[in-house]
Amino acid sequence: MSTRPIIVYPPSPTSGRQVRIGGENTGLAHGPRDIAVLLGRAGRWRIDETDGAASGLIDWPGGDPDV
Repeated sequence: MSTRPIIVYPPSPTSGRQVRIGGENTGLAHGPRDIAVLLGRAGRWRIDETDGAASGLIDWPGGDPDV
């Protein structure tokens, strides 16, 4: 189990990446901008789409942002 508050799972073959924030499913992301939008909607973090990959808040199980 991740200790980071944001988990971005690897992409599925039929859709984007599942994003969980604080243990709740928040939606699908198809790119860095989608992740930034989901974080903004959650109202908890403001992460620029270019900085999200390097953020210590995000866990990328099964790979990284480029997977």
